[in-house]
Amino acid sequence: MHLTLAYILFGAIYTSGCNKTDTDKYVLDYDIVPTYSDSNIWAAYDSYNQYLFDNQTHLYKVDTDTKDGANTKATVGAVWTQAIYWDMAMNAYKKAVTQNNAERQTKYKTLVDEIYQGDSAHYVSFDWNNQDANNGWFIYDDIMWWTGSFARAYGIFKDAKYLKYADESFCRVWYGSYSLKDRGSYDKVNSGMFWQWNTSNPPDSSGTGKMSCINFPTVVAAVTLYNNIDPSDDQHKADDNIGFNNNPNYPRWLSRDTYLKDAKEIYDWGVNNLFDKSTGNVADSRHGNSVDWGATMYNQGSFIGASCLLYKLTGEQSYLDNAISAANYAMNTMSAPLYIFPNGSGTEQGIYTAIFGQYMNMLVYDCGQTQFLKWVTRTIGYGWSNKDSRNLTGKDYINAPASNISCYDASGIPALMLLFPADK
Repeated sequence: MHLTLAYILFGAIYTSGCNKTDTDKYVLDYDIVPTYSDSNIWAAYDSYNQYLFDNQTHLYKVDTDTKDGANTKATVGAVWTQAIYWDMAMNAYKKAVTQNNAERQTKYKTLVDEIYQGDSAHYVSFDWNNQDANNGWFIYDDIMWWTGSFARAYGIFKDAKYLKYADESFCRVWYGSYSLKDRGSYDKVNSGMFWQWNTSNPPDSSGTGKMSCINFPTVVAAVTLYNNIDPSDDQHKADDNIGFNNNPNYPRWLSRDTYLKDAKEIYDWGVNNLFDKSTGNVADSRHGNSVDWGATMYNQGSFIGASCLLYKLTGEQSYLDNAISAANYAMNTMSAPLYIFPNGSGTEQGIYTAIFGQYMNMLVYDCGQTQFLKWVTRTIGYGWSNKDSRNLTGKDYINAPASNISCYDASGIPALMLLFPADK
């Protein structure tokens, strides 16, 4: 089903088939926008799990055509996206708590546990130094997405193993690997975080790229750790000085104060090197003096999240201003002319909406920027109105999905629904 959209353009009604000039200015005061209910939210998320969660391996399958028992790279979603699906389950649990629904709390807490167990079994027990060709770790941001999720999980459930994994994975990325002789993501000379780890001897040039997808998730993870570790936690009053394998150059955890210091440093580097303050555009990456200004929803989102977390912690207006600027760019430039979230053509890019929603939620509800709600709920409404008979949606929110839907493409609308209540 394809919906014909109408917009109010300087008071006149236009349809999506009209000729449009570069000077056209679409505003957010739209015609009828499809709505969704609370029951729709649970229907969407339960259908996502029905068709894409593997009940045998407890991983998310790469697509709806894949049978249960999936356990290879070709049959399961990418390792970093499994962390985002875990976030979705935690958001479902939190929503059930908010609604005081004991049955759903039990249901989604069980799902949270199953996802953790399935991912642990598949991804070498979260051994961040294991480069197993099928199930190991190869890129810094793959690990850091998990760091943020473990930090959030610890904040919700206070399970010590989640904090241990968050600590150790953050240090693995920042300082490198004691066993692989990897130099770590952090640039000790110029600041910022490299994307690709480099164990070559002599070093090659693979570490020159500093991507937004590692820098801003690092800030998010570090601030989330600072927020969720109790100030009375004796272990986190000082950095670990023994280290992995008794090597103090590779600590196993950092103090709360160090996490916050690191977050502020990387954020400042990112603002100065990966953010256009005049437009709100978050760059894809920087290689030396060359910047790729291609914007994506997940980079806009993680930057918004990093900004909101630091704003809430410090009260400094510049952080909030940056978050609003990035959200405005995503709304007015990236989502034009339909003012519906865009998604790229890449295989894994369907999940970008789920990531963006995780952090846009902070800006709207925690930072009071409700001017973005109509844009978000418009996206959800149109996406849900184009669901298929299985209650599944794709990443093209104004068209029905194909019969075989990837775990990435189907994630966006249910993820947004869990974060943005139907009655708001």
